[in-house]
This record gives sequence, structure tokens and C-alpha cells, in this order.
Amino acid sequence: MFNKVLIAEDHESSNISIRKALEDFGVLSNDYVYYCDDALTRISHAIRSGKPYDLLITDLSFDEDDTPQKISSGTELIKAVKEFQPDIKILVFSAESKPATIDNLFKELSIDAFVRKARRDVTELKLALEAIFNKKTYLSTELRRSIQLSNTYEFKEYDIVLITSLSKGMLQKDIPGYLEKKQIKPYGLSSVEKRLNYIKEALNFTKNEQLIAFCKDIGVI
Repeated sequence: MFNKVLIAEDHESSNISIRKALEDFGVLSNDYVYYCDDALTRISHAIRSGKPYDLLITDLSFDEDDTPQKISSGTELIKAVKEFQPDIKILVFSAESKPATIDNLFKELSIDAFVRKARRDVTELKLALEAIFNKKTYLSTELRRSIQLSNTYEFKEYDIVLITSLSKGMLQKDIPGYLEKKQIKPYGLSSVEKRLNYIKEALNFTKNEQLIAFCKDIGVI
């Protein structure tokens, strides 16, 4: 069981959801702060007192107000906390939905779980807590599918140019002229059409609009 949990969350409604999930999971000892700087201070003090936190639950974004902060985001907080206490468990509770961003949190910052703020998030939080307690990582099924899909295709610079052009409202038939002007090859209409069709087929899309929306979601464009 988690003996000591710290919540870094500046929205009261989200705070209530987290504390409800912790209570249902049997965790009664938890502290919460509204600022990242305060979270880091609490963690460092807990380490010095010999009673470190087992788990940090944090959002990624924090609203700015009149209180100056050295650390302004959950990502920065996680990095700083890992320097103080590398073995602390991290659960991110955020509205973030871009697969590339979420995937990076697991790969680069070694977080243990990610739960998106959405319907059934209290249930998701409890599932995440159970996974962490059993030394597993957790990511909701919906987000896991998005990340798996985003990892099935490696976007080339040429692909990004094509999709970015479409996202800016350029007609597909006008892209060859743009490519030729920028000296980007191949710039023939047939090449452009074949490449876009190849990308859509690889990602199981049928329309350019679906491809554009997906690329925006995962942070490619």
C-alpha cells in the first residue's frame, strides 16, 4: 500500500477526483499542493525527515497567477523530483491527449502511469494505482491504441511538408507547384498523390482530413 502520496494539482475539482480514487484504493494519507515549487519543497523536506513520499500525482499544466514560480509545468516538476528521489512513483493526471507527448513521458521521464482527465477518470485512476502498486505501468486503452498507431509509421520530412501544406488549406493539385518552387523533390502530382495515399493506407485512413487531424493530435504538425 502507498503510505504517503503527494498531489500537485491546481484545480479543486480534479483534486477531489484524485482524493476520491485514493480513498477508494485505501490510501488515507495524502497531501496536496497547488504549485510545482511547493511540491518540490514538500518532497525534499520529506526525504530529509526520513519519511519520503511513495507516489507523486501531478498535472502537466498549471495556470499562472500572481505567485511567482521557478517550476511552472508538471514536466519540469517530474524532472526535478527525479533528481531528488529517482525511485519515487509518478502518476500523471492530465487533459493532454497527444500520443507523442504522452509516449515521451514514459520513454524520457520514466513515469509509471498516465490517466487522462475525462469521463470515468476516477475509475482510471484506481486502475492506475493498482498497476503501480503491482510494479506495472498504466495507460488507458484509448491512449494506448493512439500511441501504438502513431508508432506504426515513421514520418519523413517530405511527408510532413505534404501534410502541413494540406493543413494550411492548400489544394492537393497545387502542392506540386509549391514543392517545385521550394526545390523539394519529387514534386510531380503523381508522386504527391501516391505518397499521400501510401501514408493514409499505412495508418488506415481514407481521407486527407483524417490524416491532418491525426498528425495534429500526435504533434507531427
